[in-house]
Amino acid sequence: MSELKLITCIVERGKAERVVKEILKLTSGGVTSFYARGTGIREKIGFIGKFIEPEKEVIMTVVPEDKASEVFEKITEIAKLREPGKGMAYMHSIEKASGMLKRD
Repeated sequence: MSELKLITCIVERGKAERVVKEILKLTSGGVTSFYARGTGIREKIGFIGKFIEPEKEVIMTVVPEDKASEVFEKITEIAKLREPGKGMAYMHSIEKASGMLKRD
């Protein structure tokens, strides 16, 4: 199995569908998404005068290392993660994985 990366993206609730669709266009792998609740200082004081809702959607996908940067950049673009308060994404190396099927 080639080197794998896990990309996790956290966005405002209701914003994940476009991100998931784009990931599926770019990769032959799968996507896991679920609802979550985030807490932090921004919920208490707001961000740039705007209250930040704690309801989030988390999107996770495992991609081959050679596609990881492309997928990560597209997620950042589609989810508008360069804008304050829109969410965040991060990537991890995967040391071991089992149960994954390779699609042609």
